Amino acid sequence: MEEIVVEGRYLSIDKVNSVKTPTPILDVPQSLTILTESQLKEQAFQNFGDILRYTPGLAISQGEGHRDAIIIRGIQTTADFYVDGIRDDVQYYRPLYNAEQVEVLRGPNALLFGRGGGGGVINRVQKKADLEESFTLLNASVDTFEAYSMAVDSNVVLSDDAAFRINAYYQGLDNHRDFFHGESWAINPTLTYRFSDRTSASLSWEYVDDDRTVDRGVPSVAIAGALNEPLEGFDETFFGSADENLTTLEAQLFRARIEHSFSDQLRGNVTLQYADYDKLYQNLYPSDAVSVSGGSFPAVELDGYLDTTERENLILQANLIGEFNTGSIDHTVLFGFEAGNQKTVNARADNVFAQNGDDQLLIPFSDPLAVPAFSFSAPGRDRESEVDFTSVYFQNQMALTDQVRLLLGLRYDSFDMDVLDIIEQNDGDGIDGNFERKDSEVTPRYGFIYKPAENTSIYASYSETFLPRSGDQFLTLDLNSESTRPQFFENREVGLKWDLRSDLSLTFAVFNLERESYTSVDPEDAAKLIVIEGSEIDGWELQLAGRLTDYWAITAGYSDLDGKVDRVDNGGNSGNRTRQTPESMFSVWNNFRINEKLSLGIGATYQDSFFVSEDNAVEVPAYTRVDAAAYYQLNDRIRLQLNIENMLNEEYFPDAHSNSNISTGEPRNARLSFIMEI
Repeated sequence: MEEIVVEGRYLSIDKVNSVKTPTPILDVPQSLTILTESQLKEQAFQNFGDILRYTPGLAISQGEGHRDAIIIRGIQTTADFYVDGIRDDVQYYRPLYNAEQVEVLRGPNALLFGRGGGGGVINRVQKKADLEESFTLLNASVDTFEAYSMAVDSNVVLSDDAAFRINAYYQGLDNHRDFFHGESWAINPTLTYRFSDRTSASLSWEYVDDDRTVDRGVPSVAIAGALNEPLEGFDETFFGSADENLTTLEAQLFRARIEHSFSDQLRGNVTLQYADYDKLYQNLYPSDAVSVSGGSFPAVELDGYLDTTERENLILQANLIGEFNTGSIDHTVLFGFEAGNQKTVNARADNVFAQNGDDQLLIPFSDPLAVPAFSFSAPGRDRESEVDFTSVYFQNQMALTDQVRLLLGLRYDSFDMDVLDIIEQNDGDGIDGNFERKDSEVTPRYGFIYKPAENTSIYASYSETFLPRSGDQFLTLDLNSESTRPQFFENREVGLKWDLRSDLSLTFAVFNLERESYTSVDPEDAAKLIVIEGSEIDGWELQLAGRLTDYWAITAGYSDLDGKVDRVDNGGNSGNRTRQTPESMFSVWNNFRINEKLSLGIGATYQDSFFVSEDNAVEVPAYTRVDAAAYYQLNDRIRLQLNIENMLNEEYFPDAHSNSNISTGEPRNARLSFIMEI
């Protein structure tokens, strides 16, 4: 028989990926970005903020200085994070030390991931024990601010059918901000065992410990008759308590997965995950704009609180993937089931200043701040919640002809939420504090793909997702929301994917994303929420990735977003821009191989101006940041790497949380890394 070799970039289910079926990227009817382990290392990415600067359509939000918070296509989330396709939704900073690749899928993804994911999701593919070879990699780095990190990745082949791998890292945190410091470390052993040619299993345990200063940036400046803007000239000044602004996290994630091939056309997998999180954060922060006179300002208003969260997640997910023919039509069918339980205990207490017995206080400005004595009150929020959920999903991707493919899918989700508001239970008003909500939703996914050539696809897609009224963290259910249906997202998208060569691809997408009523940060009080009656985001994205020549590799992306608010609290601001949605974002990274030992990298990111909140009262200016790198291979086992961030020393504000909490960008920073294979 003639041997046919098919080449292409696949999201193989052997890597436990986002789309869950063995589908070429060319045939996935939605916009996505994949960052490989080599890309993460090449640009010395330390966190998701670094990744998002080089990913079109995505922006980083401040996350109040204690968590990952992202904005995908104008939709903010703290919960749409996944590890190997399983939800990882507690609020913390996720390390990248054990990531084999990071997959960013844009647009609602309820069919594959369930509730949430209104703008898209981010999935980390975890490194697994490898049965093929033993190796040990060491990576140590230090930067200009004396932040440093050490990581080890060691794989041991125990036998023909067993392997053990351990990834671990330690990071000492520091940056340009006064009083900021911290440490983060994690360890992740994994075990792979092959029972037969058709059956294999993997076990994983991860422990993450993170302690750091909570820094919420600088306030805005009140300007009479004009938009407020971020406070300039105080990039290093810490607007909080040097001793009391802190966060601690301990997280443990256990995962077991078994995969089995029933035949060459039928495969299945089952994953069980248990996750336990224990988190605390407390802080003071600017709660209002400052008034500048003569280049300085006399006073700043402070507010603050303490928040604790304990969470346990238990999730079981099973997928069955089949490939078969009916006449001339080829089918790739996915049938999945997911069930789980999530328990959360959350409490929040206000700070109380001894001077006025209140949580807010206007104090004279000094650098550093002379913070008056304060303590924390009894909890003003004290809730326990439990959610049981069950999901069933089905998808069929059909090759009707060599040129035409059709994707049809439906997902059924059932949520049973119980929330106990302990304060409401004890306040004597006759309401027992027990709130519950049951939801059953069906969400569709449709896709049409036309392939005028083997290396080109034109697609159109429609997808929906929903978010329960208790929010993406299941904490806000009360009398006002327990009878209100979930909010829905609808995404319409048309795109082009073109493999110019086997190592160079171009993708383009145009989309419309509508969102129903949701909550957002109150511009007048960063600790409260307001109701937004809806929003609509129209946009387009362009990506180029691969090799232009044998010596020149490039990744580039551009996005244009037009986000509009429908109404805010049934009142004004209709037609305003959505929060923290830059109209234009551009990024490019180039790698030039000079010779066998030396390579150079250079890139830039541009972020347009954006409004912090839906009231459009504070505008953060646009910026361009240039980064560079040099790589030198000393020998077969040792490499030196120098990354220079913000090479031109641009002064900029990368992200924000509220109108009075705006982050300042790092000045020029060099990171030297030593990478060795043992």
